[in-house]
Amino acid sequence: MNEFIYTRLGQSNMAKEEFAKESSDKVIQLAEEIVATFNNGGKVLIFGNGGSAADAQHVAAEFVNRFLLNRRPLPAIALSTDTSILTAIGNDFSYELVFSKQIEALGKPEDLAWGLTTSGSSPNVVQALAAAKKRGLTTVALTGGTIIPKDGVHPHCDMVLNVPSNYTPRIQEAHLWIEHLVCEIVEKMMFGRWGDE
Repeated sequence: MNEFIYTRLGQSNMAKEEFAKESSDKVIQLAEEIVATFNNGGKVLIFGNGGSAADAQHVAAEFVNRFLLNRRPLPAIALSTDTSILTAIGNDFSYELVFSKQIEALGKPEDLAWGLTTSGSSPNVVQALAAAKKRGLTTVALTGGTIIPKDGVHPHCDMVLNVPSNYTPRIQEAHLWIEHLVCEIVEKMMFGRWGDE
């Protein structure tokens, strides 16, 4: 059983290391885009399904409340939290539209839409990013996998950060690590210090 634990730890570390080798510059670029969004009076709209929905809420809370620094709140909204909106759209139209309708209602060109999908092809995330792109928002996706999906998020994104793993738990673990990196770098860029200084 100990060997099993260390095997899974190694796989998790490998997913992060492979991502960092390929995409560390994109983490910095995403942080810069988020800082520009906040400085221009915009907000970050974050969305995903299942574990990615939980991540969207987690990241929004880090921006609105704090990550490591006590500082002013930063405007971020998780689109997975209002059950009345989600169930009304799902019931009256389609679950594929639960995020895109919110983008259409809330999104402005100065905002940033950040979709989270481990597969890179969740239909409601794809639809939301397409709607955001059409409205002039900056569009970003955090994805996973080693093959670009045919009907995925890529055509609708200004930037895609992809974890090159085919194992969903390892992708999710890497996503949280990336999200925390972005939050910490944003705080450093905006408020001039790291949380452990």
